[in-house]
Amino acid sequence: MIQAKIIIAIYFLAVLVVGIYSFFKVKTSADYYISGKRAGLISVTGSMLATILGGSAILGTIELSGNIGWPAVWFLICAAFGLLLLIPLTKRINQIGQFTMPEILGKLYGSKAQIIASVIIPIAWIGIVAVQIIAAAKILAGLGFLSYNQSAVLSGLVFITFTLFGGQIGILKTDTLQSAILLIGLLVVFMYSFLNSDLQSAEPFSFDALFNSSFKPFDLVILVLTYSVTFVVGPDIYSRVFCARTEKIATQSILITAILLVAIAFALTWIGFFSGKSSNSGEINFTALQLPEWIYGLFIAALLSAIISSGTTLLNASMILSELTTGSLQHKKALVFTSIYVILIGLISIGIALFISKIIETLLFALTFFSGAFIIPTIAGLLNLRVNKANVVPAILSGGILALSGKIITVFYHSGAGNYLIILAYIINALFIFWPIKKRIL
Repeated sequence: MIQAKIIIAIYFLAVLVVGIYSFFKVKTSADYYISGKRAGLISVTGSMLATILGGSAILGTIELSGNIGWPAVWFLICAAFGLLLLIPLTKRINQIGQFTMPEILGKLYGSKAQIIASVIIPIAWIGIVAVQIIAAAKILAGLGFLSYNQSAVLSGLVFITFTLFGGQIGILKTDTLQSAILLIGLLVVFMYSFLNSDLQSAEPFSFDALFNSSFKPFDLVILVLTYSVTFVVGPDIYSRVFCARTEKIATQSILITAILLVAIAFALTWIGFFSGKSSNSGEINFTALQLPEWIYGLFIAALLSAIISSGTTLLNASMILSELTTGSLQHKKALVFTSIYVILIGLISIGIALFISKIIETLLFALTFFSGAFIIPTIAGLLNLRVNKANVVPAILSGGILALSGKIITVFYHSGAGNYLIILAYIINALFIFWPIKKRIL
């Protein structure tokens, strides 16, 4: 285990060094927010992959695998499906937006929609940042040399420091390398475990195994409605589109990422069959894989690389609040406020991570509210459909509140009625947006 700990220590140090180095490369606000819109195919693909996977998707899939078996693959397959739906919209996104998703909503629906989105999205995204910290803490605590709480604080501070100094330049600089580490690490571990005859047999795969008593086809419909759609309409994904040098690069990166996600979904689900979890703290370890120490260290570094790479989530939430505070990210004080919000959101997320350790539930609570509120208005605007602009604010509020209520009922009361309430949220949202139609958006 000594080698694994050394690898992790070197990794954290390297991330901080890159973040500080990138700080001196930032010359303009565009450099900090969208890396000067100069990113190529490899950079955008690597960053998009790392942003999507993060700790939530990786450990979330692994946790699901241990709980429900092969249906866990649907989690990332749904992400890939959402990306494919995004491709036809990339041109329109680039035409309307520059930095953030609320900026797009403001141009489509007016200042009220932009303001409410600028308040709601960062609140929801705090939960997602907390999920990344939870995931990193579980991995580090699983190594045995720090407690879960200590690991959460350490991970959060590294997370904040890297994002604060590096911005998008730092994120893009490390994302390509970190995505490579992630893919290599997963491939090595998957092949080693798959070929190791000494390991206890995992659940055999068959198409029938993709659904069971714990995950039924209707659950897949709800996952598409609450998770897939966040890749069609999502601040983090849009930020990768904004960073791309051309629309073609953005489109190709989305397609490549979607293909990789499907393969990764099956690899992570397989690995999840051999993960162990402490009943007290939720710490996750992979000793059951019987990995050589150097492979174990590589695997842990691969998992952490995805988590740190998802710093774009923290940056985007901070950018949105800074834009709300100053009126424009090109304001001379926008960078100062962004830095303040990076620290504030990061610290709040650490606090949440200290009290909540369930990855998937925390993630889906945040995403469910976002989905119910923003998916239909944003897609309608991007497609230039006929809508009632006057109703966009009640549509956002009613859709988000109903969807979140449905998720709460499903999780805490184990009632199928919650899923129907989530579907109703989309219907109510659409009714507000499309009826009665008074005029076109643009």
